[in-house]
Formats: sequence, C-alpha cells, structure tokens
Amino acid sequence: MKVIAVAVAGGLALTACGEAPEETPGTDSSAGTYQTCMVTDIGGIDDRSFNTSAFKGLTDAAAESDLFAEPVNTSSEAEADYEPNLTQYAQGDCDFILAVGGLMGDATNKIAAQFPDKQFAIVDFKAEPSNVYSMQFDTAQAAFLAGYLAAGYSKSGVVATYGGLNIAPVTIFMDGFVDGVAYYNEKKGASVQVLGWDKESQTGTFAESFVDQARGKALSDAFVAQGADVIFPVAGGTGLGTAAAAQASNGQYVVIWVDIDGCESAAQYCDVFLSTVVKNIPDAVKEAALKASTSSGLLTGGTIGTLANNGVSLAPYHEFEDDVSDELKAEIEQLKQDIISGAVKVESPSQPK
Repeated sequence: MKVIAVAVAGGLALTACGEAPEETPGTDSSAGTYQTCMVTDIGGIDDRSFNTSAFKGLTDAAAESDLFAEPVNTSSEAEADYEPNLTQYAQGDCDFILAVGGLMGDATNKIAAQFPDKQFAIVDFKAEPSNVYSMQFDTAQAAFLAGYLAAGYSKSGVVATYGGLNIAPVTIFMDGFVDGVAYYNEKKGASVQVLGWDKESQTGTFAESFVDQARGKALSDAFVAQGADVIFPVAGGTGLGTAAAAQASNGQYVVIWVDIDGCESAAQYCDVFLSTVVKNIPDAVKEAALKASTSSGLLTGGTIGTLANNGVSLAPYHEFEDDVSDELKAEIEQLKQDIISGAVKVESPSQPK
C-alpha cells in the first residue's frame, strides 16, 4: 500500500516505469558508496503518504552515515512494472533494494530468489526469501484510537472511511477504525454510525486507485450527503481529493490522514486534518538500511510496528488541539495504554504475523 514525512514535491528525480533511473546508482562521488535503491508501488514518490515516507527513510539513513551514496528511486505505474523495476536494480550496483507495498510481495519474492546475494527489503509484506527484510505494521492498533477519536469528535454521529484497494495493508486500517468507533459506542452508550466499511463481511467503499483525487472527492461528497462529518481515507494520494474538498466545505467535515502526519506531509491541508494514523515507515526503513550497510551478512527476518514500539501511533491534533476535549484526549491516552497492556484487544484478519 500505499495505504500512507515531509512532502518531496518536485525535488526528486523520478523515473518512468521500466526505464533505467535518471541517476545511475553508485556514481555520486560526493558521498559514500553504499547504494540504496527504491521501487515505489503505484502512486508515485510524491503521494504525500506511503511512498514518500519510505523514501524519507532512505534519505535519513544517507544523512546519518558517510557510507551512503544518494538514494535513487524508480516509480511503478502499473503492477506489470514491479518485476522489471526490481530486476534493473538487482542487476546494477544497488546494495539495498527496497520494495514499497504489499502488492509488490509476489514480485519481490520472485526477483529476490533470483538474486540471493542481493539485500532486498519490503514494506507491508512478509517475504519468503532469506535475503528480504520485511517491515510490517499493526496499524489496526493506531486506527482503533482514530475511530474512538472520530466518534468522540463527531457532531452528526456519522463518520466514514474508504480505501484505495481492497487489500490487507488498507483494510487493516479500516478494521481498526470501525472497531474504535464500536468501542466508543459501547463505553458511552452512543450510536455513532460508520459508513464505507463492514468489518464482518470485509466489504466496503474503495476508490480503486491511489492517485485519483477526483474520485476521492466524489466518495467524500457522497459520505457528507449521508451526514458524515469525519472521513478517514486510506488511499494514498487519492485522499488528497478528500482533504481539498474538506477545505472547500468551510468546516462541514474534517479528515483523519494516514501513514505520515498530514500536517507535515501535506501542510496546506493541516487546517482540516483532525489527526493522522501514523505508520512509522521512515524509522523502520532507516534502521534497516543502516543495519544492512554495516552487517557482515544479509539481513533476515523483519519487524512489526506496534503502539508499544512506536511503529504506529496517533499524531498530534495540531490545529484541532483546542477542539478536542481534555476528557476525550485523556480517554484516548488511556485506551492506548490499555491496547499496549493487552487489556483491550485489537483484532483484524489483516494483522501481520
């Protein structure tokens, strides 16, 4: 996914899918020689979400270590681009090849097996080859907090969510969100309604895109017409259409963003971002790249981000700090501790194992 840092608007050398990157790996004489290379999922490097945050992890690692050359990336425009994009890097001078997104799982398994001496890594997928380091995130935990927040903040008693595609790295957010609203209703004797997702049947509303902002706006307009005043898009760049529409609505509804704190990644919409379900991809990628650069062998296994290890979190309220009551803030903080301790169970069929 895709479901998701500082926006890298126009400053990165993007490459057409399947073509060699504009910057040849390993040729930057002003830096080190350890070359990190990233293949984005569909959505592009500047999605203000998932892909952006992954590349930030590589640039942060390069900034911290003199061993690193400047990171490079190739953008995938379709699933058919995954294998050739990964292969071009595996055949080149890349020392660390990062695949971004669960949809790239099969391609990563295949290409990594063909190049067993190369270090691969992937976000949001548990890979099979031993030369792939897997980074997964239990975003249901942080989304549970977001659902509770949305229910507590809503004035209309109707909130909504939609996804980019019906895939596990997306629906795990939606599962947690729906359960957080249900938990609020149980504790408060309330009846806040969630539009866009039925956890039991695992069916709901999807944009079928991570880049179509017009589609994001259209879905949000439909939810607002049904009374929703908080919307949770789990759709990468598609969600920017929701944010823009919220801004144009003159306060009719607010947005909960995903992956990176929206007030940092898409600051122009900070005035409509109630909070963000953060997936700490930058730190996970940075740590993996740094470890790989100094390891005597290939990294194996992987990590799972949780509330307990700060791999996932609920971002600050920023411009809504005064609009979220102290009581609600305290309840969310206690709920976080209860999830960490196990007193409150958060479950989703899409949780990483």
